[in-house]
Amino acid sequence: MPASSRSAPAPDCQTTFVLGGGGHLGAYEVGMLRALLEAGIKPDLVLGTSVGAINGAVLAADPSAASVARLEQLWTGLSGGGVFEANLFTRLGTAARTRTHLYSNAVLRRMLESDLPVALIEELAVPFQCVAASIERAAEHWFTAGPIADAVLASCAVPGLLPPVEVGGEHFLDGGLVDSVPVGRAVALGARTIYVLHVGRLEQPLRPPRRAWEVAAVAFEIARRHRFARDITNLPQGVTVHLLPTGADTSRGANWSQYVRYRAFDETHARIERAYAATDAYLRQVQK
Repeated sequence: MPASSRSAPAPDCQTTFVLGGGGHLGAYEVGMLRALLEAGIKPDLVLGTSVGAINGAVLAADPSAASVARLEQLWTGLSGGGVFEANLFTRLGTAARTRTHLYSNAVLRRMLESDLPVALIEELAVPFQCVAASIERAAEHWFTAGPIADAVLASCAVPGLLPPVEVGGEHFLDGGLVDSVPVGRAVALGARTIYVLHVGRLEQPLRPPRRAWEVAAVAFEIARRHRFARDITNLPQGVTVHLLPTGADTSRGANWSQYVRYRAFDETHARIERAYAATDAYLRQVQK
């Protein structure tokens, strides 16, 4: 069985960074990380879900401006296809062969193995954990040790897009299915100050669907947000949560096209810069 723990204590997790899921919108988290590090705020523990597991693992390997620069380079390089192969025939071939998903995770594995200086979670400079959804147990599973690439790939295995990942004889899908923004995990491990890095959807008010294809999107958002809302409502005394801003325009509510435009990396640089500016302003205000 893969290494995990539901309540294993971190060595020191007073300040915890929680990086949520959200696919191509994960570029917002890079801008937030840059602002946090420039403000002199570093984590004692990093928790990640889905794309947040990618960003979080790179940061945990080296919590410095150099890692943020690597993430910026990684994200801006995705506009040419990257993880999600642009060729239609390749996608159709993968779907026909596997019958379960459109893309291989081989490119993402190579990226992780080349960008991370160590191979095991326990070798990272900062304690790191990421979550995935176990198919066999229909439950969340926290990776706290073992190969980083396997853990992150499991956390990022978006159903229908990427294949389930087998680790230790168990199969896993995207961590966003069970804990999209794991504030509760941070609290359970003893965090006192939590910085939530998210992709912007938490800032967007939900409204009833107006089109047939919006029904699934609204249902998914309710499922992914309710646990976060419960965790925030039930925070223990003495725990502070900072929900960092993306700087995105939320006045028109949720943008459901984000669900179908999962390969749209053309706004990556703008998202990084907006989140950096908004988070920098927020941190300056709270640190006064």
